[in-house]
Amino acid sequence: MPPTPPTPNDPKKPTTPPAAGVKPPNGVGGTPQQKPAAPAGGGPKPQQKPATPGGAKPPAAGGPKPPPKPASPPPAAKAPPPKPKYTHVDTNSRQLGQKLVDLGHLDDTQLESIYEEMRTSDLKLGEIAANRGLVKEDQLLQATAEVFGMRVSTLEDVKPTPEAIKIVPQNMAELYKMVPLSFEQDTLTVAMSDPNNLQAVDDIKNFLSIRTVQAVLAPPAAVEMVMKKAYGGPGAEESLGSLIQQLEKDESIGKGVGKRETSIDLDDLQEMANSAPVRKLINMVMLMAIRDRASDIHFEPFEDEYKMRYKCDGVLLEMVPPPRHLAAAIASRIKVMSNLDIAERRLPQDGRIELTIGGNRVDMRVSVLPTMFGESVVIRVLDKGNVGLDLDKIGMPQDILSGFRQVIKKPNGIVLVTGPTGSGKTTTLYSALTELNDIDSKLITTEDPVEYEIDGIIQCPINHEIDLTFASALRAILRQDPDIVLIGEIRDLETAQIAVQASLTGHLVFSTLHTNDAPSSITRLRDMGVEPFLITACLEAIQAQRLVRKVCQFCRTWYEPTRDQLMELNLPPEQAKGRKFAFGEGCDKCNNLGFKSRTGLYELMLINDDLRDMIGRGASTDQLREYNKSRGMVTLREDGLRKLFDGLTTLEEVVRETVLDD
Repeated sequence: MPPTPPTPNDPKKPTTPPAAGVKPPNGVGGTPQQKPAAPAGGGPKPQQKPATPGGAKPPAAGGPKPPPKPASPPPAAKAPPPKPKYTHVDTNSRQLGQKLVDLGHLDDTQLESIYEEMRTSDLKLGEIAANRGLVKEDQLLQATAEVFGMRVSTLEDVKPTPEAIKIVPQNMAELYKMVPLSFEQDTLTVAMSDPNNLQAVDDIKNFLSIRTVQAVLAPPAAVEMVMKKAYGGPGAEESLGSLIQQLEKDESIGKGVGKRETSIDLDDLQEMANSAPVRKLINMVMLMAIRDRASDIHFEPFEDEYKMRYKCDGVLLEMVPPPRHLAAAIASRIKVMSNLDIAERRLPQDGRIELTIGGNRVDMRVSVLPTMFGESVVIRVLDKGNVGLDLDKIGMPQDILSGFRQVIKKPNGIVLVTGPTGSGKTTTLYSALTELNDIDSKLITTEDPVEYEIDGIIQCPINHEIDLTFASALRAILRQDPDIVLIGEIRDLETAQIAVQASLTGHLVFSTLHTNDAPSSITRLRDMGVEPFLITACLEAIQAQRLVRKVCQFCRTWYEPTRDQLMELNLPPEQAKGRKFAFGEGCDKCNNLGFKSRTGLYELMLINDDLRDMIGRGASTDQLREYNKSRGMVTLREDGLRKLFDGLTTLEEVVRETVLDD
């Protein structure tokens, strides 16, 4: 057999010296290398062993060193993540929209068009798609069920059991948009048309003291039809009046309590608070208030009576009063729900109740105040779903809204919102923060108290008991590297000075004042002691606002105003010629009040160089007002007339909330 030729990696392969004048190869990738210096005396040049193919072995010790590797270029800066395009769309709506696309009922273009409409509409994604004729009800129901992992039921041939109807009051079923189907082995089965109500299952458990609640998804029309059949019979619905009549006949609750409630046994308090009739009464009152979009619930003890009232659209409405002897039981029940000390009846207490109704989280701030005849309890209802923190939905006219949006996007300065208590200042500022809340900016607020919790914003509550004031909190906030700061209210010179310093050091500051209109805010800052040159250096805009009740759109009626009514508005007859005003006759939708919800009246004063010169010279409020009107500022009265002419509010509301522009 002939000998096998040596392979390239064979150690027995003879090495061939490089030819004269040829540079030996380098060990790294065969790159040419500098020729080694010849030995002294002109002796023969040393031979070098050629590198193995592939550069697997490094060159021998003492040989020429390979050239240094070139420095790698620095990594490119990572691009910031793209901002989400539709931040106003919640997670559930996004999942539903994607599910409809996956099932082939919508395409991406149609989905984006629906997202755009949701910016200015109160309708949900499914409602918009159904109104456009893009999806059918059964398709929407099936997609919704798949997103939430629920079972679908058409409710055909389904008859709710008497046990289920008895345990769930009608007002609760209407509020949660659900109908009870069965109640067996401490498990309640309900059918609901809104899957977001799944988040309220815990509330139903707590209200009704039930261990398990199971929900199935059904068409809205089917739920409403079954509900009417279930609660249509006589005696099926227990109204607030009938419940109070039962409580008056029940002599076992609170009969031994005196009018001044000076001494009550703790065990008796606990027993009264946990009694079924009292629990049912409190649950019914709370659900009625949430259903009617009340802002406050008042429980007021007097010497010979006990009043329950709730405030809707700024007006207190009285409910059927409960028996006077239930005062201690009602207060104790509310204190138990808000984790307060029922044994402490001499000091004020503050607590909190959290509910989730219709997919919306409802915070209830409880305030208990000792009085001569018992404890007065006021519950502040903070319903985020009712407010809608969106600048496009708070009733701001387009011309004022565009100017306000330009101001809040400035890098630094102070923006003030003014008005009396309950004029919607906090809602406007929260709406602005919600629009500015993105991953690129750090937002910090300091409030007394924190009314709404917003993801992505650091919120610091004021606590006067430990001397945590606006001023002290603001000093600490400025060390947190914020971009935008919200101060709940500028009450004193110290807070105003720190706010000014914050704006001068590159921060955008939002805050509120209590003044009647925008120009008078300059005078208010001067009275606090803020120097005029500091006001002109940092102030960017002042917006004054009021809230007026909106005419119910279901019972709105038009009429021609009389001359006396026009004089009340200080409106010339020729200016109102051909215009009609509106009022609400009252219907079931508005509880026969003629009003439904509220809208805002706005007055925006933008600070320009001429206005800064006037402020620096000490111009009066009237001079500032006249100058701003000459440059086109819309006053509160003028914005009220706009909404009056559009039929959104009434003449009486505009007169009550605005003053004449002399």
